[in-house]
Amino acid sequence: MEIKMNLTKTPKEKPDQSKLGFGKFFTDHMFIMDWDSENGWHDARIEPFGPLVLHPAATVFHYGAEIFEGLKAYRRPDGDVQLFRPWENIKRLNNSAERLSLPQVDEEFTLDALKKFVALEKDWVPSEPGTSLYLRPFLFGNDETLGVHTIHHAKFVIIASPVGAYYAEGLNPVKIMIETQDVRAVRGGTGYTKCGGNYAASMRAGDRAAAEGYSQVLWLDGVERKYIEEVGAMNVMFLINGVVVTPALTGSILPGITRKSCIELLREMGYKVEERLLSVEELSAALRDGTLEEAWGCGTAAVISPIGELRMGQAHYQVADGGIGKLSQKLYDTLTSIQWGVAEDTHSWTCKV
Repeated sequence: MEIKMNLTKTPKEKPDQSKLGFGKFFTDHMFIMDWDSENGWHDARIEPFGPLVLHPAATVFHYGAEIFEGLKAYRRPDGDVQLFRPWENIKRLNNSAERLSLPQVDEEFTLDALKKFVALEKDWVPSEPGTSLYLRPFLFGNDETLGVHTIHHAKFVIIASPVGAYYAEGLNPVKIMIETQDVRAVRGGTGYTKCGGNYAASMRAGDRAAAEGYSQVLWLDGVERKYIEEVGAMNVMFLINGVVVTPALTGSILPGITRKSCIELLREMGYKVEERLLSVEELSAALRDGTLEEAWGCGTAAVISPIGELRMGQAHYQVADGGIGKLSQKLYDTLTSIQWGVAEDTHSWTCKV
């Protein structure tokens, strides 16, 4: 499929790289592609960034027929730009689409479109340490009817935003509170997908945690309410008595690409990694007896987010003396060195645009 080009005649001024934040500024263009049940995917185009015009009855507004992805483009020391495992994001996008009965994209074409889009917006990829160009592909149903039925019309869009650190405090350890009232997802639901509903349902607990001075919540399983699942919008890992333990992908946990990369790196470093059920009781015991050495969240936006404090009910526990653990720091340094092209990519995880 040909990608039509309609380039802006009024390019924006690039923002100050020291004041990027996360998701506040957007590049000059966006990629759009339409789908309908008769013609499939068609009319792929890159056009000036701007509002989308949607019918008030569009399916996405009323029934949440929406999925998205998040990945980054990085400025290498030699000035080139590269992506990190983008094929994994596209594959996960299709897994999400299948669960929500949205049309799947052609993975090879989508990767090519993503690379062409980033190449066009190459000047927007910042170069300051810790910065990158965040890419947000999203796909949604836009049938113009209120009936609940199979999707007949959909739209796929990619937008981009130059970003700094996800957390204002950078790699500094964050405070996490275990959530005991709300649940994020259940097996058989949409927990393993990246759909807006999962995140909307997490806001109430996040607000409660923020009101008490905590950056994120630690989610428990939705059935027994006793097994650790995710931390906020990231996967989570614990170093317990020399062994890295992370919740198993049971269907209610997002299969993170950073999670997958961490596991592969940790095993190469010689660590034993266990993907299994981890109960609050086991974690609490490890906190009390000192065998919990480190804890961290991992995801595309923050990469590695060390956990310095855990709250369980009214009990407060300090993790790794409240500082950044050695393994957390090593994982962050190793991953970001590969992503920014500082270290050799021996895993074939990156691709230049």
